Amino acid sequence: MVGLRVSRRWGPARIGFHLGLNVSTVHRILTRYGCLRLSWTDPATGVAVRARRREVRRYERQAPGDLIHVDIKKLGRIPDGGGHRVHGRAQGSRNSSAHREPGRPRKVHGRPNLGYAFLHHAVDDHSRYAYSEILGDEKKETATAFMTRALAHFASIGVTTARVMTDNGSCYRSRLFRDLLADNGIKHKWTRPYRPQTNGKVERFNRTLQEEWAYARPYLSESERVAAFPEFLRIYNHERGHTALAGNSPADRVPNLAGQYS
Repeated sequence: MVGLRVSRRWGPARIGFHLGLNVSTVHRILTRYGCLRLSWTDPATGVAVRARRREVRRYERQAPGDLIHVDIKKLGRIPDGGGHRVHGRAQGSRNSSAHREPGRPRKVHGRPNLGYAFLHHAVDDHSRYAYSEILGDEKKETATAFMTRALAHFASIGVTTARVMTDNGSCYRSRLFRDLLADNGIKHKWTRPYRPQTNGKVERFNRTLQEEWAYARPYLSESERVAAFPEFLRIYNHERGHTALAGNSPADRVPNLAGQYS
């Protein structure tokens, strides 16, 4: 078994099929004899290029406002009558084609003009408290106006923002956005290119948002989904326990916040 692993560089599934053994049994034996994962070895020579898992570096700021993670999430809008998640591909496509979005002329006849909803987020690193809005685009004016409201909201709950982290999107590289942060004495930090993990807390919020709101149940229209957003945000900030916070809610980590959300 180990010989097949070394000489032919086969994985547990292929070795198990070749020897007539269960894959989990093969995996346990290879692990027992210290065989490295194939992805940790050079494909041509089999020489180890990595000896262990990459170390995951986790961090958390000491106080609310020390670092605010900012990001934009695009979600396709739902046509009136419901999309493919409710009715399947055929009926969902017909609903999309029949949908008319006021103020958005069709560029191609018969092509849906649903467009996207742009969710702008600001998530506090220490508490995971989230301020979020559903907006119509990701232009620099929109992102800057959102950031202005986010800073005011955090200030209203007693959180003074010291740093803001964003990706390298054009709206965040604009002079308008830069001047807003500079005028408020806020340091602008950037994520590493092609490393969304750097902004991991807001990326995790995006995943929670999709699982517990955006795709949590079948919606029959975009307006129905939008109407459910404030309640999701309230539950997320004030009631939902977070494993990273030892079961507490974000509001539990923000002083004098209990019961407050606007």
